[in-house]
Amino acid sequence: GRDARGVAARWGVELPPTAGGLHPSDPRLARTQNHLIAAPMASLQAAAQVAARDYGWQVQILGDDLHGEARDLAQRHAEMALQIAQSLRAQDQPQLLLSGGEVTVTLGAKTRGRGGPNAEYALALALALRNHPRIYALAADTDGIDGAGAAAGAVFGPDLPLDARAQSDLDTHNAHGFFARCGGAVMTGPTRTNVNDFRAILILPPLSPN
Repeated sequence: GRDARGVAARWGVELPPTAGGLHPSDPRLARTQNHLIAAPMASLQAAAQVAARDYGWQVQILGDDLHGEARDLAQRHAEMALQIAQSLRAQDQPQLLLSGGEVTVTLGAKTRGRGGPNAEYALALALALRNHPRIYALAADTDGIDGAGAAAGAVFGPDLPLDARAQSDLDTHNAHGFFARCGGAVMTGPTRTNVNDFRAILILPPLSPN
């Protein structure tokens, strides 16, 4: 708006006549049609339908616009997953937590990695879960590129080797380096679509004593 035009004027940049957008009543838009073919909630609902229909899991969608620091959201989700795991009984169905929305990574002076909000979320979640034997998780960017890394994100289960460098990798925003070293990097290549980040946490019930 006005701020952009003020900057342009200050630097002597000549804007085209249509700068600033068109009013909805502009006659040039009279025959325009908009079709939304992909949306964050649609991706979560599709995954929920498959999980419920094909696997019989119970699904909870936590929202499609969750924001904030990746590691902070991971901590909250870990606490939720651990509470659910503790409450499940052998006869219960597996529980799937789905969420979307783009989280952030605030880089600092100690940064030695390339960030990646989904990989950082996954690593923070894994450290908080401490190899819980019945919890699995995935976090990935739907466009196939997480931050500046080549991976879309990461997936892990109870067997993820949380080596001595794991916490250091989280603190220095080197989550992509961690998953490249220890396994779990999700490599899809560019997907040519982007409906925010996609996160899934699967909590299994305990095995029947029989």
